[in-house]
Amino acid sequence: MGQSLEQKKAMVQEVSTVAQNALTAVSAEYRGLTAQQMDRLRAEARERGVYLRVVKNTLAKRAVAGTEFECLTEALDGPLLLAFSQEDPGAAARLIRDFSKDHNALAARNVVFGGTLYAADQVERLASLPTREEALSKLMATMRAPVQKLATTMNEVPGKLVRTLAAVRDAKQGA
Repeated sequence: MGQSLEQKKAMVQEVSTVAQNALTAVSAEYRGLTAQQMDRLRAEARERGVYLRVVKNTLAKRAVAGTEFECLTEALDGPLLLAFSQEDPGAAARLIRDFSKDHNALAARNVVFGGTLYAADQVERLASLPTREEALSKLMATMRAPVQKLATTMNEVPGKLVRTLAAVRDAKQGA
């Protein structure tokens, strides 16, 4: 049974709202996945903060109109699911990449990042971006390194003086 006009409008509105707040989007072909596999994919998407939706292409085109994902409309053909990263730019790409390793039926088709449409081969690049926590820890390590090196160097001066005085003392006691 098909969807009513009201259901279609609600779906377009829902996807449009998500698209306005999303950071990146990945479209993937899901032909060949079983219902159980799709349920598992949806569960993983919820855990990772990814909005995942199977939408008819005509409705998806209306939903992304006026957003930075509007460039996706030219690539919407065939049975596709849309995955929107809401918190972490690489989350949707990592979800599709990881799930497609175990399920060959799922294949990434396009990626949208910063209002630009990229081919499927860019999914790996986007998926390899560090998460927010990883990026912050790398930044903090980079900021901490010069201070730690300075403290180590400054601590080495009195230590070297103490070792020199101990060597002079030992030389005088031995003589």
